[in-house]
Amino acid sequence: MSVPPLHIIAADEVLERGDFVTLATALLTAHGPGVALHLRAHGRPGAFLYRIAAVLARVADGAGALVVVNDRVDVALSAGAGGVQLGVRSLPVAATRALVGPGVRLGYSAHEADEAAAAARDGADWVLAGTIYETPSHPGRAGAGPERVREIAARVAVPVLAIGGITAERVPEVVAAGARGVAIIGAVWRAPDPRAAAGELAAALAAALER
Repeated sequence: MSVPPLHIIAADEVLERGDFVTLATALLTAHGPGVALHLRAHGRPGAFLYRIAAVLARVADGAGALVVVNDRVDVALSAGAGGVQLGVRSLPVAATRALVGPGVRLGYSAHEADEAAAAARDGADWVLAGTIYETPSHPGRAGAGPERVREIAARVAVPVLAIGGITAERVPEVVAAGARGVAIIGAVWRAPDPRAAAGELAAALAAALER
């Protein structure tokens, strides 16, 4: 299975939306192999995350899409999710790979090229490179710019996905810098119509990657 180019991240406040499972089901079904849906519940119990992950993992299996659980390897395995996203505070990539085997996809969130290279060497299937542009979640903190994508892409053989302030308009810039996809939070979930916003991003990615 190739790495989907569009990664949509649902953090705590998104997971708590009353329409989240309905919207997530629509996104997975509409974009199939082109999308990975990340469940990032840093502030919620494992049982809460498991219930959502188990439902959406079945949807993803039927659509050929990917559900990724951030950090919680136990939840990912028990719910049948196809991927786990790791970071500097998570279990090490090599230890996670030994635990989950080859059938689960692993991503790693990196802020430096050396960190990304180590993760790829240890078994990560993709690297999220950030933070590229200033985001509402980190107000006043300047983004590293597309150059961070370029630096990381030069050091790893796995796909690099840009994250942080990504919009459809910025997709061509990060793809030109070496990104093979993007990871999105606000551009989808803060949009009036998340399904339409995801479609716009998918179209921008398809056009940029074809160039």
